[in-house]
Amino acid sequence: MSEIEGTRFADMARYDELRRAGPHIWHTLGYRRVELKPGSTTVEWDAPVDYCFPSVSGPIVQGGMVTALLDSAMGGACWTVLDREQVFLTADLRVEFLRACRPGTLHAVGEVVRRTRRVVFCSATLYDTEGVTLAASRCTQVVMPAEGPAGRYDG
Repeated sequence: MSEIEGTRFADMARYDELRRAGPHIWHTLGYRRVELKPGSTTVEWDAPVDYCFPSVSGPIVQGGMVTALLDSAMGGACWTVLDREQVFLTADLRVEFLRACRPGTLHAVGEVVRRTRRVVFCSATLYDTEGVTLAASRCTQVVMPAEGPAGRYDG
């Protein structure tokens, strides 16, 4: 995990407010950040049956929804090690589906594995409420200037 706290870490409450103020995937899906520290974040989601496909053994959460939750946890972890003049874009994302994800509360823990000047490597693990590992993910985030087309927020 990273030893670096970026200046954006101090702004996380403000960015959470901006995220809740308008259209945003977190708002739409009902994600909740339950833990935040430099280089790490935990995101929860109450996966409804509406985002599942049927199977003989019961509904299974669609893989793209699992991927989005893992991506959000890694993105949040990455955000905490950036400075205010930086943003990131995901260059690579890999997911391993280890067990079927069932409807209910899912916990994604994202961590920064390594931070360089231009790249942040992250990982995330998805758990159910009993702590069973359901999926794992890794990504590569490219650090870019906040000014310009990659910028996320004005001001």
